[in-house]
Amino acid sequence: MLQIQRPDVWQIGQAYENYVGRWSRPVAAAFVDWLGLPAHRRWLDVGCGTGALTEIILSHAAPTDVTGIDSSEGFIAHARRHLRDPRVNLQLGNAEAMPFPEGTFDAVVSGLVVNFVPHPQNAIAEMRRTLHAGGTAAVYVWDYAGEMQLMRYFWDSAVALDPNALTLKETRQFSICKPEPLLALFEDGGFDRCECRNIDVSTVFGNFDEYWSPFLGGQGSAPTYCSSLSDERRSRLRDQLRATLPIDRDGAIRLTARAWAVRGVKSS
Repeated sequence: MLQIQRPDVWQIGQAYENYVGRWSRPVAAAFVDWLGLPAHRRWLDVGCGTGALTEIILSHAAPTDVTGIDSSEGFIAHARRHLRDPRVNLQLGNAEAMPFPEGTFDAVVSGLVVNFVPHPQNAIAEMRRTLHAGGTAAVYVWDYAGEMQLMRYFWDSAVALDPNALTLKETRQFSICKPEPLLALFEDGGFDRCECRNIDVSTVFGNFDEYWSPFLGGQGSAPTYCSSLSDERRSRLRDQLRATLPIDRDGAIRLTARAWAVRGVKSS
């Protein structure tokens, strides 16, 4: 992720994958299919992280090449280990000041990142600057306030035990993660033909431990909060979650993860 302002840790690629990165792949697939862009285009993945969206672009969009940029050395290292396609170029960089000439790319996209950038309007301006006239820019973010259920259940339980946890919830920090502000961000950023849609994917955990263990990895707001608790308070939180999650008779936990996606075209 790019220049996070909070004390979250975004460096350990595998821990991020276990927590939420793996759920980004089905969202990314629906996102790229929604864009429906022609083959043989040059793509830029802003805040490429562990490479989930880049991987989907390669498999779904037949690009000429994909450049990924991210400020996390740990994430870039993880992505380089897992993406060996010669069409991929991964590098460190800042979403608000990208090292590419104007009009370099045919498509500029970003997955689960824009809400972490200190000044999202600057990132959108850079996405537009680096985009070729007639090209498409698009982003998606989690619906923290609604149907990103694996996080919502965690925070509902945390706040029930510790009201101070309310200030750490993503819904308090990321007001941009809703259709209206996302559309405004693109429209104010000079894009035309802007539209927004939801993308829902199923997140199924085989048992409670599979749901719970990623929160012990220290990647993101919820795991960071969880790791800050004493053993006793963490055990209470675990028990609260076990009591409130919709656990099926077979032990599985079937939730939904919703993302909001927005796209626009650079007319000139």
